[in-house]
Amino acid sequence: MTHDTSRRWQMLAIAAVIIFVIWLLAPVLMPFAVAAMLAYLGDPLADRLQRLGMGRSWAVSIVFTVIALIVVGTLLLLVPLIQHQFENLAENLPRYVEWARSTALPWIQQRLHLDADVFDSDRLIATIKEHIGSVSSVLATAVAKVSQSGMGIVMWLTNLVLIPVVAFYLLRDWDTMIAHIQRLLPRSIEPTVVRLSRESDQVLGAFVRGQLLVMLALGLFYGIGLTLCGISIGPLIGMVAGLLSFVPYLGFMIGFVAALIAALVQYGDWTHVILVAVVFTVGQLLEGYVLVPRLVGGKIGLHPVAVIFAVLAGGHLFGFLGVLLALPAASVVVVLMRYVFARYRESDLYMEPAATAEPERIDVDVDVDVNVTPARPTIPGDGGP
Repeated sequence: MTHDTSRRWQMLAIAAVIIFVIWLLAPVLMPFAVAAMLAYLGDPLADRLQRLGMGRSWAVSIVFTVIALIVVGTLLLLVPLIQHQFENLAENLPRYVEWARSTALPWIQQRLHLDADVFDSDRLIATIKEHIGSVSSVLATAVAKVSQSGMGIVMWLTNLVLIPVVAFYLLRDWDTMIAHIQRLLPRSIEPTVVRLSRESDQVLGAFVRGQLLVMLALGLFYGIGLTLCGISIGPLIGMVAGLLSFVPYLGFMIGFVAALIAALVQYGDWTHVILVAVVFTVGQLLEGYVLVPRLVGGKIGLHPVAVIFAVLAGGHLFGFLGVLLALPAASVVVVLMRYVFARYRESDLYMEPAATAEPERIDVDVDVDVNVTPARPTIPGDGGP
């Protein structure tokens, strides 16, 4: 085994061990991942304050205070709004159930030619009563597990307290940690890793900071637009649509369907349905032609199918932590794939020309009799021999 091959196998083994450890520790990495994201978001502002002559500790304290005030202020504004919206939803829930039973389900039954007993409410209630015993046992088991999971609640509260503490120390020592990691890299790959890290930082900066602004702008637009249309739970629908907009078309589809149902139940006319359609159409145009090009840009280059796959794969492998980190990780993978493709195009495997086969030679034997006298052509008017 050559030295170059041995070095590659060592690097591959180190990468495999790191990935395995992350997968193994995924259940406890949530507060550290959230804290690292907050530190990453606040590091550019801390660096800017530091360049103005301020010490790192003071700069980090100011940035951390600003982030904390933004988070607390957002919670103080959103919690009462969300509580009011859920109370409104609970008050209107019987109307939604009645609309589904008297309008939506019969329409589906007629279009799909289903049996009349499929959506029979009396039959459904009877079925629920038949299985009420098993449901009660399941609920009792769930309550017992919840009552025994007090330690889980304590761990959740501990993580909630741990996030700001870890975020502060990560933000304070961010540049030191990056420099230390750079010194630990093998000297042969250090320039390449640093260059790829800078490209990844540009992609992550464009995604994380830009996508958060896009989500906020869409949530506000949909919430205000639906409220102006008279939808009582418009702010709640707009908030959900904005939060889910990081997956292409997911926030639009869920918000649009929910707003249509709310308009049909609340008003039952085509005017409000058209108004809802106009709000979401304008929102899609605003997202595609204004917000994403200006705030996110085209540096990520992820296809919508790749985004959906990344979110599902991250959720399957690492749970909510995977969903949280799926798109940032996918954007880094895009940078790495660009590097791999560039190296591939420079390799002998790609540059080697196709082998051209020589044309097959065919030997043909031709006998030519040079003693043959050519026949004399017949000329009209000539008596000939």
